Amino acid sequence: MDRLDTHHEIVTPEGVALHLPVAGPVPRALAWLIDFALRLALLFLAGIALGLLGAAGMGAYLVLLFVVFWFYPVVFEAVFDGRTPGKRALGLQVVSADGAPIGWRASFTRNLLRTVDMLPFGYAAGLVACLCDPAARRLGDMVAGTLVVHRLRQDAAAAVPAVAPSPPPTPLQPGEQAAVLAFAERAPGLTPARRDELADLASPLVQAHGGQAARRLYAIANWLLGRA
Repeated sequence: MDRLDTHHEIVTPEGVALHLPVAGPVPRALAWLIDFALRLALLFLAGIALGLLGAAGMGAYLVLLFVVFWFYPVVFEAVFDGRTPGKRALGLQVVSADGAPIGWRASFTRNLLRTVDMLPFGYAAGLVACLCDPAARRLGDMVAGTLVVHRLRQDAAAAVPAVAPSPPPTPLQPGEQAAVLAFAERAPGLTPARRDELADLASPLVQAHGGQAARRLYAIANWLLGRA
């Protein structure tokens, strides 16, 4: 899906600027509609099965209704890398404002505050907040300290030079992974001097400089992409 080139910039402790491609209200709304349809389908099927149990089934259905309404997005976001089925279908992901994975508390906070974003109707408050905020955050995201971003396009992976993959010496946060992949994708189109200058910014990670640093970043990028 085409989108405006809107990015949220964060700066790592090493002074490297990372640009997270934030998701606007349209893809977020489409993802929500997919999740809403899935929840309705789940409740419909459960209603048929529990309806056979009479009054006891009605009580169980009301409990299930509460659980699905409140915990469906929380569980998916906290357990499945910030991605509900709807977000996965649209290539979106919820992350912390610093690019780190979202936790249970942040996920519960942002979803609890949907009741505020829905006011006065139809997510009007959330839509206004998204349109006014540079990072396209609704009110729940602002309070929880989260962002909804686009994940790396699969077709962009083809531009990464094919180098024998190697894991990073230390675990990388999602924002750092995105920075390594962005470098590996764009570096072949840069002059050697500019490529080496950018690679030197990651010298604390790869313990190398210049062309050797660039090659090690290519290796990490291929490892992140799951190449053999």
